[in-house]
Amino acid sequence: MPRRERPLADGDSRVVKFASDLRRLRESAGRPTYRVLSMRAHCSAAALSDAASGRKLPSLQITLAYVRGCGGEAGEWERRWHELAAELAAPVVRNDVDPPYVGLATFRAEDADRFFGREHLVDEVEAKLREQRFLGVFGASGTGKSSILRAGLQPRLGRVVLFTPGNDPLEELAIQLGALLGGSPGALRDELAADPRGLSRVVRRPQDDDPELVIVVDQFEEVFTHGAAEAGRDHFIDLLITAAHAQHSRCRVVIGVRADFYAHCAGHAGLVEALRDAQVTVGPMTAAELRSAIVQPAARADLAVEGALLATLITQASGDAGALPLLSHVLLETWYRRRGNTLTLAGYETAGGIAGALAQTADAVYETFDDEQRRTVRWLLLRLTTTGTGAGDVRRRVPVAELDLTPAGHAVVDRLTGIRLLTRDRDTLEITHEALLRGWPRLRDWLAEDLEGLRIHRRLTEAARIWESLDRDPGALYRGTSLEAAREWRGRADIAVNRVESEFLEASAAAAEAELTTARRHAIRSRQLVAVLGVLLLFATMLIVVAVRAEQNATGQRNNALSEVAAGKAAGLRTSNPGLAAQLSLVAFRLSPTDEATKALLDSVPLPLGTRLTGHQDHVNAVAVAPDSRLAATASHDGTAILWDIAERRRPRASAVLSGHKANVNGVAFSPDQRMLATAGWDQTALLWDITDPSAVITVATLGAHHGDVNSVSFSPDNTLLITTSTDATAKLWSTGREPQELATLSAGHGGVVSGVISRDRRFAATANWDGTAALWPIADPRHPGLPVILRGHTAPVVSVAFSPHGRILATAAQDRTVRLWEVADPSAPRELAVLAGHDGTVRSVEFSPDGGTIATASEDQTVRLWRLQPDGTAATFTVLRGHTAPAVTAAFGADGRILMTGGDDNAALLWHIPATPLDRLQPEEAAGIVCSAIADPISEADWRRYLPDVDYRPPCPADGSLGG
Repeated sequence: MPRRERPLADGDSRVVKFASDLRRLRESAGRPTYRVLSMRAHCSAAALSDAASGRKLPSLQITLAYVRGCGGEAGEWERRWHELAAELAAPVVRNDVDPPYVGLATFRAEDADRFFGREHLVDEVEAKLREQRFLGVFGASGTGKSSILRAGLQPRLGRVVLFTPGNDPLEELAIQLGALLGGSPGALRDELAADPRGLSRVVRRPQDDDPELVIVVDQFEEVFTHGAAEAGRDHFIDLLITAAHAQHSRCRVVIGVRADFYAHCAGHAGLVEALRDAQVTVGPMTAAELRSAIVQPAARADLAVEGALLATLITQASGDAGALPLLSHVLLETWYRRRGNTLTLAGYETAGGIAGALAQTADAVYETFDDEQRRTVRWLLLRLTTTGTGAGDVRRRVPVAELDLTPAGHAVVDRLTGIRLLTRDRDTLEITHEALLRGWPRLRDWLAEDLEGLRIHRRLTEAARIWESLDRDPGALYRGTSLEAAREWRGRADIAVNRVESEFLEASAAAAEAELTTARRHAIRSRQLVAVLGVLLLFATMLIVVAVRAEQNATGQRNNALSEVAAGKAAGLRTSNPGLAAQLSLVAFRLSPTDEATKALLDSVPLPLGTRLTGHQDHVNAVAVAPDSRLAATASHDGTAILWDIAERRRPRASAVLSGHKANVNGVAFSPDQRMLATAGWDQTALLWDITDPSAVITVATLGAHHGDVNSVSFSPDNTLLITTSTDATAKLWSTGREPQELATLSAGHGGVVSGVISRDRRFAATANWDGTAALWPIADPRHPGLPVILRGHTAPVVSVAFSPHGRILATAAQDRTVRLWEVADPSAPRELAVLAGHDGTVRSVEFSPDGGTIATASEDQTVRLWRLQPDGTAATFTVLRGHTAPAVTAAFGADGRILMTGGDDNAALLWHIPATPLDRLQPEEAAGIVCSAIADPISEADWRRYLPDVDYRPPCPADGSLGG
């Protein structure tokens, strides 16, 4: 018999009560032994037993392992743990004492005495710079490139000019040169702008005995993200290269670049040549380097780091290229919560740990603000971010004058700079580190709400700045599509525009109205002239001809103006209402086939077919299309799955609601013979349903062998096997039929298994694992599977896998915003073929089309991308589907590859028609036919009057789906 549990220890009553509640949870779970609990929780029995002893507060990790092993609610217990830890922890001390850690801030030259762990890499950069006159330092965001350049390299050099490019790289360079060499920044900028050799001449002026000048351009990627014109950007780059390589050069150049902007650099021929043998890559810190970075600053301040804390930090930060700012921030927050002169694990966990400290800090200050201040925080952070650069979201440095801050706004900025979330330098403001963009869920949600709107706002800001710099030249105002998109965005967005932007839009609207009024006046005068000429018809036939031509010209001008207006309004609606936007685009094209109208029409394809599938009350997690493409299924967080009749594409209807699960339904799949439907639930089960009669679906089997949430379910193409995956760190193989049998468990000890699929020849299964790997399993004998081959390359959890139809390529999608393609023709030696990057959010799903030529990816950036697979195994985006108003999380093709179904966190699924003609060769009339075949409801007269008040009502797509006039 198992031993009786020891009585609770004497001690702090709050800790004892916490332990007592843990014991009651274990009792309610059937009082499993600690050995059994250890197997469930993947944690030692001694640690679990000690957690419920009452002697001390267990760590958060042990507490959650105990709770999950007993089937408790992890979220509720995590909240309780944090509340109790906060009560027990040392008070947070924020005073004037200089902390040993810089938090999110970049190390500066004056911080060199507390910059540790990168000495070897700084030596390498310095040595490489002695060999090369132009050097690139590349690394992922969060690897500490800026700190290496500022606190590592700069103190070792003599004369240095270090700056970031900002909106005007030439001006920034001129300001720094003026401060070092003397001279007016304005005159220096003019000289730099006049000739690519300007910088070379400027740096040769000092005396011969002056040491060489080193120009360090930190955050060089800003030349690609801050709105600089291509010509100006190229001129700045040419200045640097020419100065470094000119005969008798007196300077060397170092650029620090985010690794995901390498392709941008490769687009400039001069940079490619300059960087050919002149690069240093900044990778993750080793365990020894992390130890030095953690311990040495503390030791310098006569502080100690608790051994358990050091081990936890090294374990969690090792191998994570972007972890350093989060590590530095949590060390600072742990220092605030130190006990005496010791940084403790308890203080670290109270701060929220590496993953949660930043969000906890940001949320804590956000919660202290009133509603008006919170609105200020939202629009301020959105204005300080640039989206859609092709490399994710990046921070944006802005002049404080651009913000039009009120006294209350200045108070918000002071608070955020005080806790180092924002950095103010001279007259500019920026987010301290891009880690805030990744590490604060509230900000990620704000950014995801309206990505297209944020891009419109960034373009508006830049256009207004240029207009102001040109003394408000009317030629720089918005017109046509740009104006209508900006006005539509301003009408719906909850983001403040500044004074210049507002005046720019008002001036643009006034100019557009004046042009339209002129066109109308022209038309009226022409009609009056026609009337007069009608009276004088017998006397001046030739004048009538002239008048008719004048009216035709006026009508053409009017139609051109109205066409531009309609195309602009369509562009503004494309994300929020793609069906209405497509019809407005077609109206614009019918009025006048201008370049803008033609582009608007072609941009409308593909678009969702008919109405949205909106039967669910919560997120749609998975979708599937039946082999005959007449049925589809959706699985939702509301605990149900729905079977849909999609035979009439424009008007799908629900055939049955399947409500057998007791929790979130996370996966759904049709059997190849279309007799069965399988669903995966977070109630630790998968269910099989007989769908022979879609109106009378019945449950035929429950697969309940998992000990955690079941995340996905999939049939083998030959209908003989079923694979399920679970957070219990396993995948399971099952026979199919009405009495399925468990055949084998696939377990490689890789944390949760998120997704699993079986190859067409049934020889292999692939799984997506939460630890950032994928696994390829030999299952020719499904009762005795072989050892897996592990695929490594992603830097975040892998969440989706898919085999190509021929089985030679495996696609993996991950939270690092990429998809990787692997050649698995020889499964024992898989080879990475390509990395597909382009999404601005986590990629949640990847799927091959039935012919294997197209790949669909769904992302939290609210888009679904279609990629064309090339013969060499690479792939390129050929269209982006924008229809979801929240993260897109799943996609599935129909059997002919012409139908695609997608689902998202907007609680809806969409059907898309993928044209047979490649989109880059689609003609406008073909696009018009596709638009009208997809529209379920023609544009209403009310919408017509709202968007096209000067045009007679004539829907372009009648209710029968044919082309209108």
